[in-house]
Amino acid sequence: MKQRIFLTIFLAATLFSQELQVKAKLFNADQKAGISVFEGNVNIIRGSDELNASKVTIYTNSKQEPTKFIAEGDASFNIQTLEGAVYTGKAQKVVYLPQEKEYHFFKEVHLKQINEKKEIIGEEVVLKTIEGKAYAKGAEKEPVIMIFNMPEDKKSENKKKDKND
Repeated sequence: MKQRIFLTIFLAATLFSQELQVKAKLFNADQKAGISVFEGNVNIIRGSDELNASKVTIYTNSKQEPTKFIAEGDASFNIQTLEGAVYTGKAQKVVYLPQEKEYHFFKEVHLKQINEKKEIIGEEVVLKTIEGKAYAKGAEKEPVIMIFNMPEDKKSENKKKDKND
């Protein structure tokens, strides 16, 4: 019963009046410590953002407002920034700081910006959704990889046409 009451309060106390929906196979909470742990096919949806992982730990303040999300184990996500940039990707660990609107991705990170056709592959990536900025760091022996989809220039297109004629 305590868990049901806590979950109801927790879901009602979402940031900026957006509904936060959490689905999982298991749920454990320690209201005094402000920690909720969701395990087994965890799915979190808030507005147009979605986060999936094996385990998600949510930390809350004294007002039961989420202050930090830690997703672990084959995390996948869809995120939209305030400017409308849409990101999708995966990582082994994701830390989300709702007050700062920052995502920190760790280990085997693959982040795609859908509407700009950009990709970042690395071991640590930070996405600041308010500022629309991303930072990346490679592994010790692996560099960060940034992939851009470049439009072909007109001269190259004309040369291809001439060769085909």
